[in-house]
Amino acid sequence: MDAARTRSFVDATWDDAILPALCEYVKIPNQSPLFDRAWREHGHMERATSLVANWIEEQKIPGAKLEVVRLEDRTPLIYVDVPGDGDDVVLLYGHLDKQPPMLPWAPGLDPWTPVVKNGRLYGRGGADDGYAAFASTTALKALKAQGAKHARCVMLIEACEESGSFDLPYYIEHLAPRLGKPSLVVCLDSGCGDYERLWSTTSLRGLVAGDLVVEVLTEGVHSGDGSGVIASSFRILRGLLDRLEDARTGRILPDVFHTPIPEARKRQAATAAGVIGEAIHRKMPTVPGMKPMSDDLVELMLNRTWRPMLSVTGAAGLPPLENAGNVLRPKTAVKLSLRLPPRLDAPKAAAALKELLEKDPPYGAKVSFGGEKASAGWDAPPLAPWLEKATDDASAAFFGKPACYMGEGGSIPFMGMLGARFPDAQFLITGVLGPQSNAHGPNEFLDLATGKRLTASVAHVIAEHFARRR
Repeated sequence: MDAARTRSFVDATWDDAILPALCEYVKIPNQSPLFDRAWREHGHMERATSLVANWIEEQKIPGAKLEVVRLEDRTPLIYVDVPGDGDDVVLLYGHLDKQPPMLPWAPGLDPWTPVVKNGRLYGRGGADDGYAAFASTTALKALKAQGAKHARCVMLIEACEESGSFDLPYYIEHLAPRLGKPSLVVCLDSGCGDYERLWSTTSLRGLVAGDLVVEVLTEGVHSGDGSGVIASSFRILRGLLDRLEDARTGRILPDVFHTPIPEARKRQAATAAGVIGEAIHRKMPTVPGMKPMSDDLVELMLNRTWRPMLSVTGAAGLPPLENAGNVLRPKTAVKLSLRLPPRLDAPKAAAALKELLEKDPPYGAKVSFGGEKASAGWDAPPLAPWLEKATDDASAAFFGKPACYMGEGGSIPFMGMLGARFPDAQFLITGVLGPQSNAHGPNEFLDLATGKRLTASVAHVIAEHFARRR
């Protein structure tokens, strides 16, 4: 493909067609089913699905067939099949469901109101992961526009990723006869260390999430009467978490939640840390005086990609400060998010976590841990020489700098599923979630220049996939 023509075509499509559609998409509060239990009744997911599907249809890719697949009691999935040359298959993946708004946003910004400012589109879901369907479609259009040969391309856009993709295995099984056996998977739901080069994700962490509930009373009592007689539910809960985590260092204590870090991944982490530098932690919106967990940048990189880490993401049973009387409360509950290393068996980790927290409850308190989801991590297979060269060439052509490789700390359950089902496939896992883009948090944004360059890079890699594998 001619890089200049590709760049011109992609830039024009983003400006004229993608950005207006993405702005409409941002307006739709189509939260993932985990966060909107009444998603069917509200109709937001259906609106978002229709918007994306109609836009893809309007692009009129020659020979493309689109279907909104609907399995009973499951979120919809957009399936697009684009004919190509030969029998090989490229699978492109994205999702259209969103995280909750996470208020407050900065003045002038709102999760459901698109704002374009300084080359960035602000709004929930634009970067995670609404742009993926538009970018993937445009990459395929760019191939067709130049008459470039490519393998048959199949696009899957799901609506359940932010809930752990619990619907996706059913669709993968349902569509298996039509999917074929992909030799390349392109996923646009990952991150980038900066906005200056093409980043390829080499690993992803898994996740166990659920609610830890500690109950000590059937109703609250005066703290002057009850404290010292009945243990505080908060203190018991704090002690249970000490079984899991060293509160001083953040290290997860049980060996069952760890896996060895391969030497190759350590080397990649060192290279990525050298490229990113102190932006690894400086990109975080820390309060004045807050320091990172380590002064060693490589250790920080490994912490966020290959080590288990705990976050408490929600709480219940604690009244607002202004309403907090002198009461020994009946219960305390927290939502736990335990990130798991790649290669760790997620269901076994979930079972181990439940046993660890529930066994031998202090004072006979009622303790329960309900695992909301258990998603496996993923470690990429060795990079084929053709894909390494294609990635580097694309980065040089459209970003002007060499490509870089690193693990990511988040989860994409689809990758674990595909890695197990297609062990011989190659993977280009990339995305626009760079410094301050703040997926899942307030002020999420999509860097538009990065979206354009990434789209052109995907077109280049798909063309090279056909040329170099023959």
